[in-house]
Amino acid sequence: MKHFFFTFLLFSLCWTFARAQGGVDTIHYRKVYYWGTTGMGFPIGKTKEILSPKFSGSIGLDISLKNPMFFVSPTLYTLSFKYKQRLVDPNFEYRIEDANTNFYTLSFSGGIRKQMRLLNIYGFVGPGVGLTSEPRANVLADQKLIKMENKNHLNFSSKIGAGADYKFNGFFLGLELGYLHNFRKIQDTPVNIFTVMVGLKSDITQIGDKVINVIGIDGSISGKKEKK
Repeated sequence: MKHFFFTFLLFSLCWTFARAQGGVDTIHYRKVYYWGTTGMGFPIGKTKEILSPKFSGSIGLDISLKNPMFFVSPTLYTLSFKYKQRLVDPNFEYRIEDANTNFYTLSFSGGIRKQMRLLNIYGFVGPGVGLTSEPRANVLADQKLIKMENKNHLNFSSKIGAGADYKFNGFFLGLELGYLHNFRKIQDTPVNIFTVMVGLKSDITQIGDKVINVIGIDGSISGKKEKK
């Protein structure tokens, strides 16, 4: 809960800054950025009885809206954990003590940000959908073989977070903190994860313009080519 409160506090601060009077956002106007990160997901509360953190990552887009203070960010999070099977699965004879599991979550977030020269702070919130992969072990005693399998589950989630990035020549360096809640339990245990991600953000607006041109849509993201 402390991690959740910290993230919520950062989100509130971002909202306050963004609502304050300030100059026009000159960095994000008509822009699309690619955002790639690496970091870790830290289980919170009872989730720690099942999962332990490992290195994780994410890839996504930062798409400015007409008012560049606001943005949408479709992001794929790949969260990896060490896994302990606490409950017996009736379809498998043995439990697993030390294995790995992955959460693949596609988050559709909307957010608000504030530019302070080359430093930007932002907050975001949104729903997500994803796949959880749980390991299982089949022991084939007659063959002296252990066969590993994965049980995959579809789950829905919500994510809230805040972050900051600084613009260098040609790229941004950023830090993002978030709270992820999966609505489907794992091993009858709630899934609450605090994420810490560090990464680089790159301008891909021109690529977006080319894609729009290829598929035959009038206009452009950057505004260099107006609609007929």
